[in-house]
Amino acid sequence: MKYIKYGKENIAPSKVICIGRNYVEHIKELNNETPDSMVVFNKPNSAISESLKFISDDTRFEGEICFLMKDKKIEAVGFGLDLTKADIQNKLKQKGLPWERAKAFDGSAVLSEFVKFDGDLKDLKMELYINDKLTQHANYDLMIYKPMEMIKEIDSFMSIEDGDIIMSGTPKGVGNYKKGDLFVGKIFCGDNLLVEVKLGVE
Repeated sequence: MKYIKYGKENIAPSKVICIGRNYVEHIKELNNETPDSMVVFNKPNSAISESLKFISDDTRFEGEICFLMKDKKIEAVGFGLDLTKADIQNKLKQKGLPWERAKAFDGSAVLSEFVKFDGDLKDLKMELYINDKLTQHANYDLMIYKPMEMIKEIDSFMSIEDGDIIMSGTPKGVGNYKKGDLFVGKIFCGDNLLVEVKLGVE
């Protein structure tokens, strides 16, 4: 089993629940259609990693605000990268096939440590720097579906187990990466830095 760090605990999520197409500008940059309802897909426990590896030239990074769940409520927040094999995903989408081969492979959910969160969700924001350049920025206002809507929708058809992770979607600015790149992901509540993780591409 793969684990995430939460304080002094090591927690093994049963799954990582991902929200797709949750930022308007990201939908536009990939020329996707705006969905009529929330896009939800899963990554298995085996997808979890604390390191960022070079997968292939077409593998795309997607920075996200992530939530650790307990009793169907947000217990903690962290930073995550949803890695996507873009060429494979495009072929699957064209054929109307599931995305697992492009989204759920081993190491495709790169997650930071998580910190307890009891603040206002409206104050959350994420920044991703690559080689010292601000590449992605996300906040509550930019989300199409807010965190409580995500939880309600997921819970309507799938069990949210204690320790599960929700990845809330990625904003505009996604792209490919290479060996030697340095990623710095940050999660803020207002001006308060909650999480900072540095990931050198191996």
